[in-house]
Amino acid sequence: MRVKRGVPARNKHKKILKAAKGMDHYRTRSYRMAKQGVIKALRYSYRDRRNKKRDLRALWITRINNASRAEGLSYSQLIAGMKAKNIAVDRKILADLAVNNPEAFKAIVAAVKEK
Repeated sequence: MRVKRGVPARNKHKKILKAAKGMDHYRTRSYRMAKQGVIKALRYSYRDRRNKKRDLRALWITRINNASRAEGLSYSQLIAGMKAKNIAVDRKILADLAVNNPEAFKAIVAAVKEK
């Protein structure tokens, strides 16, 4: 006796179509188009979880550079000075200080500037 795949196939299709919810046009109705869209979306999400780290680091560096230039130092001078003075604050925290706590950031810049 042959095995009919009605229920498993329907469940598989429903799972893909649910994941394709919010996509455009036939991707929400056609299983074949939805499957292609979901595969591509998962591929992009995997890639962009890694790219997000790159983008955030660039944002932090931009914020630090702008704040340090307002204090009379370039970004590279600030980082080099921090390494020379053994001030271990990573770029994420430094950018947060530059935006939310300018006094603390100015204190770090002042510590780098003093000879």
